[in-house]
Amino acid sequence: MSLATAIKPTPIGWKGLWIATTVLISWFVVLAFLLHYPINFTNPLVYLFVLVQMHLYTGVFITAHDAIHGVVAPNNKRLNYWIGFLSATLFAFNNYNKLSRKHHLHHKHSATGDDPDYHAGNPNFFAWYFSFLTQYISIGQVVLMAVTYNVLKLWFPMENLIVFWMVPAILSTFQLFYFGTYLPHRGEHHNPPHNARSQPLNHTVAFLTCYFFGYHHEHHAYPYLPWWRLAKAREINEVLRIKTGSAGG
Repeated sequence: MSLATAIKPTPIGWKGLWIATTVLISWFVVLAFLLHYPINFTNPLVYLFVLVQMHLYTGVFITAHDAIHGVVAPNNKRLNYWIGFLSATLFAFNNYNKLSRKHHLHHKHSATGDDPDYHAGNPNFFAWYFSFLTQYISIGQVVLMAVTYNVLKLWFPMENLIVFWMVPAILSTFQLFYFGTYLPHRGEHHNPPHNARSQPLNHTVAFLTCYFFGYHHEHHAYPYLPWWRLAKAREINEVLRIKTGSAGG
């Protein structure tokens, strides 16, 4: 049995919507709390909260990503679109339609010259990261972020906005890029057309690092799986790899 026959699309009903709603509400509630939290840089909780908000920001982007694949609300395409649009907007005013267009090109031409997320020549992390950002960041986004910051600081302390709103968003871009693009697609690949590899099987690490998107071969092989089903796909793939003695993703 191959992974292709082991994992097929199955109905998810409204579960994707409930999970997306939980992620978005968690991000909003935690941010609302932190914008009033007294900042003392000798308090270790400040750094913990930055990491928590970073992880929730990553979840917001992953929600937009799942909407691009139509698996947030598959029973309602319009709702699926608007959840994706909202999630992309909350993540530094990303253009959802642009993200969708480029992400589908990434899947179609993974790790080739036609992949907008790929940097040829096996560059170092920062060169690739900068190239990656130039594909998605626009002047309009920067202006909107600046305007939003100046409006929000009328109600919230500037220090809180920087520490709990801006810094986690920036850190999240590193998290998403490192675990969702750089590690899975760098170097040589021997599994076309996916040209992606997966991190070792460890669901706790995989969730904390990037909502299971370190299981990236599974995502490319099965883009119809929402992020919360990639763990099971990775388990099946590992069992089949051991049985067949193949190198795996």
